[in-house]
Order: sequence, then C-alpha cells, then structure tokens
Amino acid sequence: QVQLVESGGGLVQPGGSLRLSCAASGFNLDYYAIGWFRQAPGKEREVVSCFSRSDGMTYSADSVKGRFAISGDSAKNTVYLQMNSLKPEDTAKYYCAADQEGLCGGVYEYWGQGTQVTVSS
Repeated sequence: QVQLVESGGGLVQPGGSLRLSCAASGFNLDYYAIGWFRQAPGKEREVVSCFSRSDGMTYSADSVKGRFAISGDSAKNTVYLQMNSLKPEDTAKYYCAADQEGLCGGVYEYWGQGTQVTVSS
C-alpha cells in the first residue's frame, strides 16, 4: 500500500524550530520528487520546498528561504523539513507529496494526511 505519513507538527513559539518528517511506504522516495506544501485556513495551498529528482536541485519559497531546509534519509525512506526561526505566518497544515516523474512542478500523485504547525506565543 502506497502511503505518506507526516509527523512532527505542533505548537511552537515564534523564533522556535520544528522538524517535520514524511515517511513513505509502498514505494521508494529516492525515485520521486518530494515536495512540502502548506495550507492555512482561508488560503490556497502553497509549495514550501521541494527536492527535484530530475536535476538534483532543491527549491524553496521566498518566504522560507534561509529558514527551512528539506533533506532525506534513504535508509529510512523518509524526507524531513527542518523549520527554524518560525513566524506566526508559518502557521498552517503541512503536507508532503511525491511526484513520480521527479519534477518539482509535477502533479504529485501521492499525498500525506498533513500535520498541523501552529506558531504562537
């Protein structure tokens, strides 16, 4: 069964850090582009960061550059999103997704259920 499961969300104070995990089962993440997305209430879903398998490049939204970093552990078939210097505007539900063509701009066939991140004092 193909599945992505996110974890690591929670409540954190502004300036704090969280590391989100995205564990895959049923397929090998090494052959996919992996994206992290987020959606806040009343807002459209936006891409936060992705790793493109096709060109080996990592992309990040301007709003998170220098604060968030995507990484992976092939042995654990897991991708991470390290989030530092968190701001209240980072509050959203975060999702990971996998694109089988290896493209950051792809259709992302597989999605996790999401994990909530709340940044508040």
